[in-house]
Amino acid sequence: MAKKPSSKKTTKAKRPFPSREQILQYIAENPGRAGKREIGRAFGITGGAKIALKALLKDLLDDGHLEKKRRRLKRPEDLPSVSVLIVTGRDDDGEFLAEPAEWPEENGPPPLAIIVADRRGTAPAPGVGDRVLARLSPGEPEGPRYTARIIKILAERPVAILGVVRIGAQRTLIEPVDRKQKEMIVEPDGLGKAKEGDLVSVETTGSGRFGPTRARVKDVIGSMNSEKAISLIAIHAHGIPDAFQPETLKQARSAKKATLTGRDDWRKLGLLTIDPPDAKDHDDAVHAEADPDPKNPGGFIVTVAIADVAHYVRPASALDREALERGNSVYFPDRVVPMLPERISNELCSLREAEDRPAIAVRMIFSADGQKRDHHFHRVTMRSAARLSYEDAETVFDGGRIKHDKRVHGALAALWQAYEIVDRGRAAREPLDLDLPERKVVLAPDGSIDRIVVPPRLKAHRLIEEFMIQANVAAAETLEAKKSPLVYRVHDTPSPAKLEALRDFLKSLEMTLPKGGNLRPAQFNRLLSRARDTENSQLLSDVVLRTQAQAAYSPENIGHFGLNLRRYAHFTSPIRRYADLLVHRALIRALKLGADGLPDDFASRLPEIAERISAAERRAMVAERDTVDRLVAHWLADRVGANFTGRIAGVTRAGLFVKLDETGADGFVPMRSLGSDFFVYDEARHTLTGRDTGETHQLGDTVEIRLLEAAPLAGALRFELLSDGRIVPRSKRPRAAAKPSKATSARRRRR
Repeated sequence: MAKKPSSKKTTKAKRPFPSREQILQYIAENPGRAGKREIGRAFGITGGAKIALKALLKDLLDDGHLEKKRRRLKRPEDLPSVSVLIVTGRDDDGEFLAEPAEWPEENGPPPLAIIVADRRGTAPAPGVGDRVLARLSPGEPEGPRYTARIIKILAERPVAILGVVRIGAQRTLIEPVDRKQKEMIVEPDGLGKAKEGDLVSVETTGSGRFGPTRARVKDVIGSMNSEKAISLIAIHAHGIPDAFQPETLKQARSAKKATLTGRDDWRKLGLLTIDPPDAKDHDDAVHAEADPDPKNPGGFIVTVAIADVAHYVRPASALDREALERGNSVYFPDRVVPMLPERISNELCSLREAEDRPAIAVRMIFSADGQKRDHHFHRVTMRSAARLSYEDAETVFDGGRIKHDKRVHGALAALWQAYEIVDRGRAAREPLDLDLPERKVVLAPDGSIDRIVVPPRLKAHRLIEEFMIQANVAAAETLEAKKSPLVYRVHDTPSPAKLEALRDFLKSLEMTLPKGGNLRPAQFNRLLSRARDTENSQLLSDVVLRTQAQAAYSPENIGHFGLNLRRYAHFTSPIRRYADLLVHRALIRALKLGADGLPDDFASRLPEIAERISAAERRAMVAERDTVDRLVAHWLADRVGANFTGRIAGVTRAGLFVKLDETGADGFVPMRSLGSDFFVYDEARHTLTGRDTGETHQLGDTVEIRLLEAAPLAGALRFELLSDGRIVPRSKRPRAAAKPSKATSARRRRR
């Protein structure tokens, strides 16, 4: 007789709750893809166990074992799933090896990746020294940590060594730009057409057992006596493309002016451009008027019109390919390396006064309390009613007159009224309020520094800045609502490790930053407000700034912490930023404003493009900073031995970085020059403290220093500290982490 089936339900065996080590291993094997939901699915965590998982992940974050970035978890030592690598060599089997292009020293040696071939054979072949964008996955247990599949080669070959020709009676040398490199001897037939003082790129040809490296000149970049030589160093050192391809220039020359077809006619609206007085391209214009709707008493309509670059720069064109390669315009004191040719940026797209121009505009309606009620985008033809400088607008805002008719004065008055409304919303939002004065280098006709100034922060600056922010928010909101692919401008919350370091530092000021809950910029603002008008004001501002993450572009939205915005995208500068051009194309497609919007396959390319333009932005920032450093070092080269006042801008185990009050230039005070005492580095408090004397130097302290050395090619300054630090009682001195080694040099106390 057949046995009856059991009536009892069969249940799956309950999986054990994962350990910390299992979760960390899973995250390591899924770089850039592991979030709380993915971990729960992988380990079968359901019901009440989700609470335990949340608590465990929080502990791992608080302990610094994990970092959270764009809603994904990663270990501090792990790389993103899409990363920029530098090909460093080959292994014993001939496979290419690579390491991350950016890697913090505090994380130890950089991890290696082995580059695996694309099975379809469509990926480009790399070479040693190439910078590549690659998709990473875990490597074999006994080999490199990652395997990498190349998405794109970002630099075809390594950047050549740069140096200046120095012709002597006995031999010709190359003085390298990089201070870490040693002088090289030019081969007898290796000088080519280079002359004394020329900036050149060289290739090494070998070296003797004990002698210097030999080299041959490859290219003459220009004379160091040229007024633009300094920025040339940065352009070549960082591999910034500065010459447009012939096909790109051909497309720019053949571009035809846009017509009214398919556009709203807004030429009579009275839009104004407000820019620096020396601006050559004008990519934004503004207008404001009181809202006539009786349901919105006291409200305003603000219009922001942005140059329609997408009309001229079509996807996959030569103009588009080169714009993506550059990523953004790069601004040096003596020149601009533009993202687009001048025919596009300074002519066809520049919103010139009294000339018809294509634009994409957004009309935003604000209530009397500064909250945005609604917005709509339009593709238009506009005509700027006036080209104004920030100083012009400021004059009218302060009740003065400028050389324009009453309509322009009335338009500026309406803009200021609208800004006062919008600023109420900004104040209620409470973005991070850091005072970060920007210095501007003003050059003399010969290319040397004439002076360094801190331009005043005008009301006109704040007005344009806030209107642009609101337009950027409107673009992100519209594209999200349309479920369109979108490159966000994101700014992550500070990492748990940085927050803990900040809390340790705040204890020394008898201040606290609460744990738990959602961190908001307002919490930092309250700390800054408490310290304002005290001796710790600048110090705290510096430390809070160091706590912040770096903004970037991403297809995944994590919000913008600094601006305290849930969604944010760059829309307002498509002439100089590729990210903004992408947002324009997305709006055109999502709102059916034309046939020149995003292509169909764009979503799959978002991670690659976001990484590329983020890397280009970082490259530009470093190149701009390096150029200013070199200019200042040239300027100060004849003032070696002079005394200056400054502020300690960085504290390290090796010594102090000091920023000069007069110029904003940074220089270094080596630890060995501080005196015979052993100085203990306290990372949490940003101090160096003498073990025996208690003499303490802290971030933000005002100091007197003497300039000992200026190295113009490297942009480096070396200082001697003249002023004493404050004395800390023995009970409050940090302990040395290891047995000290006695310093041999004593600081000279000359006034």
